[in-house]
Amino acid sequence: MIQQNAAPHRPPTRMGRLAAAAVFATALEWFDFLIYATAAALVLGPLFFPTASPVAGTLASFATFAVGFIARPLGGIIAGHVGDRFGRKPPLVASMLVMGVSTSAIGLLPGYATIGVWAPVLLVVARLVQGLGVGAQWGGAALLLTEHAPVERRGFYGSLVQTGAIFGAVAGNLLFLLLTANLSEQQFVAWGWRVPFLTGLLLVVIGIYVQLKIEDTPVFRAMQAQSAASKQAAGLRKAPLREAVRTHWREILQAAGAFFVVNAVFYILISGLLDYGTTEVGLSRTEMLLCVMAAGATQVVTIPLFGALSDRCGRRRLYLVGTVLMAVYAFPMFWLIDTGSVPLVLLALLIGFTIHATMYGPQAALYAEMFPADVRYSGASLGYQFASVFAGGLAPFLMTALLAATGAAWSVSLYIVAASAVTFVAVWSIREVFRRDLYATSR
Repeated sequence: MIQQNAAPHRPPTRMGRLAAAAVFATALEWFDFLIYATAAALVLGPLFFPTASPVAGTLASFATFAVGFIARPLGGIIAGHVGDRFGRKPPLVASMLVMGVSTSAIGLLPGYATIGVWAPVLLVVARLVQGLGVGAQWGGAALLLTEHAPVERRGFYGSLVQTGAIFGAVAGNLLFLLLTANLSEQQFVAWGWRVPFLTGLLLVVIGIYVQLKIEDTPVFRAMQAQSAASKQAAGLRKAPLREAVRTHWREILQAAGAFFVVNAVFYILISGLLDYGTTEVGLSRTEMLLCVMAAGATQVVTIPLFGALSDRCGRRRLYLVGTVLMAVYAFPMFWLIDTGSVPLVLLALLIGFTIHATMYGPQAALYAEMFPADVRYSGASLGYQFASVFAGGLAPFLMTALLAATGAAWSVSLYIVAASAVTFVAVWSIREVFRRDLYATSR
């Protein structure tokens, strides 16, 4: 039975500094994670899998891209347990350190021509470590803002974490665009692609700042105080992960389903279509990078817009509208891209990213409100990260495989429709907990 926590609701303090730190950390984390998607589409196949055919090489590079997603649930599991037991901040800081080191390692990794089969093996290991880092990051950043935010602006502040991922994706594409525009093909393949990965150590600096300057959330501090006052009161659990799975498995499945089409379409937009536009439609690498970057950048505005809108109309209703629109748009998006016209390709991506934002904007607040405080980090992380394995991690791989098998984009459109159906059913089944008291615990 859920009861109210006795701690008073503290007014949010320094939300500007908190938001800036969370967004910047998230942007760098996702920059490090997502530049792999761009590199997989552009260069990793021939460098690390040179004995494969062009299609097989692309599939292999996207398969290593998916490996990072396989590790994300483990990162989420570890971070969820630590976050519910010891605070939202420690796993967030640890995730930055892990991500920074593993990303820099990829930038320094020799190719197949230098060390043979060890090159793809070490690439997979580094990608697995990246997955652990990003799997631990999202829950900490999301709860850092939603548990500090005033209740009437929870959707808006939670959406800022999501914009961090967009900043990271746009920055990654922009850097690759600058490199491809200013380097020859030989220079880019030889060393240019490594430059974005070497920025990973910046996360170490941000991690130190968060550790020293940002305090843990008032919700977690209230649980600590109450546990210290009385062992019988609602407070910290010794095994929050086990409790989350035992008593909130339904919400975890709902959270995973809610993220399904959101995650799948995001990686189709930023990575799958990048490969499709250059290999199938005939656009140049620079043209596709520019279109993806320009359209994706609009989410810096649309994600907070829809997050704020969810503060007025509720998370569930807005989410359901987004899933329907995404299913309806699945075929027209490829019709526009197949024209080969740069303005129409840009329009196709712009519409796709905008529809995506209707769901991605309210997501952090929706997840925070689905789980009680004492198992919130565990429950939200599990739902988010398990969906990332079957949706985001496999999306570019499945897209390439479907195109190779059918030779037509309609198969990918059907995949998007199916993913939309999964998300619609999951969100429809969620009991609306709009503006729930985040201090409430499960006992």
